[in-house]
Amino acid sequence: MVEERTRYSDAELAEFKDLILQKLDKAQADLELIKSAYMNDLNNGTDDTSPTFKAFEEGSETLSKEANSTLAIRQEKFIRDLKNALIRIQNKTYGICKVTGKLINKERLKLVPHATMSIEAKNQQQK
Repeated sequence: MVEERTRYSDAELAEFKDLILQKLDKAQADLELIKSAYMNDLNNGTDDTSPTFKAFEEGSETLSKEANSTLAIRQEKFIRDLKNALIRIQNKTYGICKVTGKLINKERLKLVPHATMSIEAKNQQQK
């Protein structure tokens, strides 16, 4: 009988930690880009006096600000999820499905390193 593992080894956790730290660095850099784009939107220096152009520009500026805000919120959530994954690595609970208690597939964790549920649990939740 094959013993079912209850957690990933320290070596595997270290691999996941490296992956997560790389993703975290990129995510934080991306967030800074989003924020700087938002700040540039606030002062883009176009002083066209044409009323039609001005109204169109203000409308697209509002959309752009909303889109940037949405992107920033999603990016901040992603960063928070990655940081939570690092805490789970430290606690040696990383990669354990919060629904089934079984190990989440390694390939899934490589694609979605902040995952807290196995594909099976995710599918059950969506039903």
